[in-house]
Amino acid sequence: ETFTWLTEHFRTSLAQCKPDLDLMFISGVNHVYFHGTPYSPREAAWPGWLFYASVNLSPTNPIWRDAPAMFDYITRCQSFLQMGEPDNDFLVYLPVHDIRHEQGGRMLPFSIHDMARRAPGFIETIRCVNESGHDADYISDQYVLSSSVERGLIKTIGGTTYKALIVPNVSLMPLPTLEHLVRLARQGARVIFIGQYPRDVPGLTRLEERRVAFRRVVASLPHVVSFDKVNTLSLGKGVVITGRDYALTLQASGVVPEEMKRLVGVQAIRRRNVSGHHYFISSLQECDVDGWVTLSVRAAGAVIFDPMTGRAGAARVRQQDGVTSVYLQLASGASLILQTYTSEAPLAEPWAYLASAGEGIAIDGDWSIRFLESDPPILGIFRVGQVGSWTGIDHPSAKINRGTALYATCFTLPVGTCADAWRLEFDDLRESALVRVNGREVGRVWATPASVDVSDYLHAGENLLEVEVTGLPANRVADLDRRGVAWRIFKEINIVDLAYKKTTYGYWDTVPMGLAGAVRLVPFVKSH
Repeated sequence: ETFTWLTEHFRTSLAQCKPDLDLMFISGVNHVYFHGTPYSPREAAWPGWLFYASVNLSPTNPIWRDAPAMFDYITRCQSFLQMGEPDNDFLVYLPVHDIRHEQGGRMLPFSIHDMARRAPGFIETIRCVNESGHDADYISDQYVLSSSVERGLIKTIGGTTYKALIVPNVSLMPLPTLEHLVRLARQGARVIFIGQYPRDVPGLTRLEERRVAFRRVVASLPHVVSFDKVNTLSLGKGVVITGRDYALTLQASGVVPEEMKRLVGVQAIRRRNVSGHHYFISSLQECDVDGWVTLSVRAAGAVIFDPMTGRAGAARVRQQDGVTSVYLQLASGASLILQTYTSEAPLAEPWAYLASAGEGIAIDGDWSIRFLESDPPILGIFRVGQVGSWTGIDHPSAKINRGTALYATCFTLPVGTCADAWRLEFDDLRESALVRVNGREVGRVWATPASVDVSDYLHAGENLLEVEVTGLPANRVADLDRRGVAWRIFKEINIVDLAYKKTTYGYWDTVPMGLAGAVRLVPFVKSH
């Protein structure tokens, strides 16, 4: 249910789906599929049969017109994220016994809606690990018992290896789990205890007997005067690391963090493959990224892939003091895939690193608007002096329709104007669009940043720009409710709002549709 309740019904765009997609990919999800979308008979009046809780990704939603572009994005990302194997730094012990002990009652389901209340401490642990520049997988008691040590790494039953195991300020731990952690450390693993050593066993069966054995195992751990400072203590062939501050304690483990997560502010996940590593990187922040980024893994070369377009190119890579850095350019909201190679990277054209060469050309001349699809129908061509939402045109249905409008205009690219690349940028696109320049299809714009490279489609002099913009169905469904049309035909709990209360939408204000803001043609030059 990745897209469930992103916004109210009929108001969710593809652009709002992409950040959630990226968060799923970053969290380790590598197979997206859609469910909760009801089949609706073709003869059913719009909007057809609707499920109460999910974004309606089906042909009855206008955004279906541009959804294939999102599906292509998902496909490209998944082709990398299903390749190789995980390469997360740490295992984090799931303190399920503490969580159960801290809750009232006997019925303790771990539903998605309960996690913030059930496990706030564990959530804080994962946040601290991520902010320290690392990734982690969770491990339960059963899987701790099946883990082993291989060349100083902790190997799980699936064969995946980790650099250390974190025990996050746990009070209760089963005796076999603690015994196995001590065994792992003695065999050469790194085990990190945050805040304290476990203090007791869970459950009541043979309680005193287990407590005696538990205290004996705790006594075999290295003595710690205070967890307020970081301690690195030998135990057999391995080490036990203790501390209270996550950043300092994880630093003492010697595991190299990802600078891009810790300092640059992007989100990322790293995987291993036969030729090196690959990263999925998403800039879910307001600022852009433009500069050298140090990697936690060494690489002889790297290739950048753009999952939005399928473009690829050899990245700039430098080596300094045994550390590999890659030059990254990533706009706010954008994402990319970086594949590194332990030996020489395959031959590829250099990645196009670009720098803005000015504000560009404002495409603000006369525009025409013609509806390719509209319910209710809107016929004719509308001439507007300035680009804007189609809800502002002089037609009684413009504020209550759903559909796709063709915006068209001509603009002049002065002879002799020089740039290495030209990007068409939309200030306020509502909500997705197919762009054509001089009759040639450029591509679809459906996510942030709302722009598209048009370098190969321009020529000096006059150029024709056509933008097929598809809006949301919000204005249409609001009109149905204002007129009292009985469109709710799916007899489940029918349609509810974000608070799970039955609602109608007649009170909604008009939502802008189409090209609601300025359009600019921005020049770029190659950066060196």
